[in-house]
Amino acid sequence: MHQRVRLKVLHQFVSYSSNREPSVKTDASLTKQTVTLVRNMWNTSRNGSWVCHYDTLFLMRLGCLLLVAMVAAGQTTDEDFHVSREHPRILLTPQRLRLLKRERERKSPRWEQFETLIAGKAVMPEPTLAYGLYFQVTGDAGAAKTAGTGATDLRSLALAYDWLPDYRSQIEPKLKAALSASQGISVDAVRSRALAAVVLDNDKVLEQIVRVWWRQQVAPALKAGKRVLSNAEVYPMLELMHVIRDNLNIDLREDARLYFRDFATSRILSYYPATFPAPENDFHIPFGPVDLKIAALTRIAELSLVAFDNNATDHQFVQGWLMHDHFVLKGAFGAPYEFLWANPYQPGLSYDHLPLTFYDPVGGRLFMRSSWEEDATWLGYVDGKAQVFREGSPQPVQLDKPLTIGKAMILTGKPAMRLEVQPDGPSKWFVVGLKPASLMNVEADDEELDEVKVDRGGILQMDFKRKDRMVVRLKLR
Repeated sequence: MHQRVRLKVLHQFVSYSSNREPSVKTDASLTKQTVTLVRNMWNTSRNGSWVCHYDTLFLMRLGCLLLVAMVAAGQTTDEDFHVSREHPRILLTPQRLRLLKRERERKSPRWEQFETLIAGKAVMPEPTLAYGLYFQVTGDAGAAKTAGTGATDLRSLALAYDWLPDYRSQIEPKLKAALSASQGISVDAVRSRALAAVVLDNDKVLEQIVRVWWRQQVAPALKAGKRVLSNAEVYPMLELMHVIRDNLNIDLREDARLYFRDFATSRILSYYPATFPAPENDFHIPFGPVDLKIAALTRIAELSLVAFDNNATDHQFVQGWLMHDHFVLKGAFGAPYEFLWANPYQPGLSYDHLPLTFYDPVGGRLFMRSSWEEDATWLGYVDGKAQVFREGSPQPVQLDKPLTIGKAMILTGKPAMRLEVQPDGPSKWFVVGLKPASLMNVEADDEELDEVKVDRGGILQMDFKRKDRMVVRLKLR
């Protein structure tokens, strides 16, 4: 019996967390489908009683389906967007604040670096966050005054209102005016609006953010691969996720599970291999232009990602990636965030056990590297363009010839192709540059013709399991 060419989507890690609230998501379509199913099963007898031609097992399954539909339909209507939690409500949960105070007592390196900057009156790029955090940990009145004076934009006003109780009455009018004037739909703008709405208990704004902006606009785009969070958007998105879950018990990931399932893995694989040395600390540089502030923000985002769900296996790999001393943020911008989010007591897994390839078949993205060493060859394929990192720098590449990276092969596609797969060669092949969402006929030696669909980024992935030499022919339909 001939074996077919195996073509499959790689999903390396699925996150399971013991601290997640069980939830059921649905919409009106599920309830409508359930009603339609029941109606189709109805068979009116002469006395008008229920008559079903299905067996008892099916009736049990139907009962479960009806129960799920009723529970799920009630969930969306029962959501409460009022906030009743005591201050502080944003970023500082009681558990996190206790941890930070213990870090001060222990004189941990992160605390001492943060305290040194505050005591030395360093110019803090975000004074409200830095001095407000210092006040929450120490109770220092001078720090509270400095934090309140530095509050000017919507986000910093929300932080000041939440973290500085003695200044709440004088900040409130400014905060309400800034919230009323906020109309942006960027992740950054919506995050700031959510922070303000939480501290002011503005349920209307929170409901619009969750039910309209997120569930009707952003989450569907992420699920469909039409949108990917940029490096600059990841941290604001994590702040939004924290504040919504901490105050409304709503996990925004549930509305875009496919996107967030491999989110942590994609973050690690998207970094260039080489370390960037800076005067204060070293940096991992994410795919894109070299920007140290973005590099700091992506590290901050990943610290907050681990804090959001520290039981997920892939987040524990991120923790292993983060807990290297020479990457600890020590500058005036990064040190407050490093102290706020890092938990050095959280166990991490060694990231060198992660696969060397990340492929996103929904969004049409591909990241791959030859090893976890700093001199590794790295390749990223995003938005139909390839970039390779080798010999110490990122550079565009045309892929005129097949390129082997680790155990994977990548090459530019054509309408008709002939591939020779060697038994000792790469088993994973990625053909890029094809027409997005097109259909390809795939035929291997002595095997049946198969039909596969190219992803929205123009990538076709193939896994070859046979150990003998094989010729594979591809043709655009």
